[in-house]
Amino acid sequence: MEIKAADVAKLRKMTGAGMMDCKKALVEAEGDYTRAQEIIREKGKLVAAKRADRETSEGAVKIRVNGGKAIIVCLGCETDFVSQNSEFQDLVDSIADAAIANFPADMDALKGCKLADGTTVEEAVSQQTGKSGEKHSLIAYHRLDAPYIAHYVHTLNGKLGAIVAFNKPVSEELGKGVAMQVVSMKPISISEADCPAEVVEEERKVAIEKTKEEQILKAVEAALKKAGINPAHCDTEDHIESNTRKGWLTPEQATQAREIIATVSAEKAANLPEQLIQNIAKGRVNKFLKENTLEEQEYQLGDGKISVKDAIEAVDKEAKVIAFYRVSLND
Repeated sequence: MEIKAADVAKLRKMTGAGMMDCKKALVEAEGDYTRAQEIIREKGKLVAAKRADRETSEGAVKIRVNGGKAIIVCLGCETDFVSQNSEFQDLVDSIADAAIANFPADMDALKGCKLADGTTVEEAVSQQTGKSGEKHSLIAYHRLDAPYIAHYVHTLNGKLGAIVAFNKPVSEELGKGVAMQVVSMKPISISEADCPAEVVEEERKVAIEKTKEEQILKAVEAALKKAGINPAHCDTEDHIESNTRKGWLTPEQATQAREIIATVSAEKAANLPEQLIQNIAKGRVNKFLKENTLEEQEYQLGDGKISVKDAIEAVDKEAKVIAFYRVSLND
């Protein structure tokens, strides 16, 4: 049957798909608009399936705040070119609008929310995948409900943002400053008290192992120096071999260095001072918590070295952060 330009234009307006895709869909559907729309939707799913293993490292982060409620959502795509496209940006804005209007509990619920044109979020993302030929995916969605919520999206690329909940209203300047802190300094929790136990335990294990390695290395270096061998020439087997070829180590020194490294390492590992190891490891964990928990971090917008907690208390002694979410396409 004959497909007129007006028919193609009508379907394009209904779906937003390209002219050729609309024409092909109408031909296949024999002029049935409902079936043609379904064909276009199916094409989007097909493209998505073919590109399922592609990375979506570009995209946009959007935030919406309505009173004491806020959402942050991230839609990903494959290239910066597509992410800057007006259709892509309009889609992310539509998803963010639907999210704040419906305030879904989680990502699955968000996918079922309807946009202004009646399509669900999941359908719209699939359709946009079909239109652009690039994989699109919802990467993140979070919501907060609190007495006051601050927010910030990095304006240079729009791919990084945060929402921060406070127990009471604070000044816009302080709220934005703390939100910018979350964006730039990537805290893993508000304080040590709510830092995940598994994270702390993993850091403790790493700190203990690192401390043990350092103690063994110090003993080996001291033994090498005592033997008149430069430790820097023997830090790896490859270096021992290359430095021997260069003449910086004699073959005899290379053999001696290997013996010292093996013997002293084994002896020191068997006689490490446990309490010293634990004390040093504890200090390392404390340093990690200070650098990675929001309240203890140095406030980036503060005058001089002041923690985020102290910066908030300086404005309002009763105010505190009770939750935050950070979303990034960059890390």
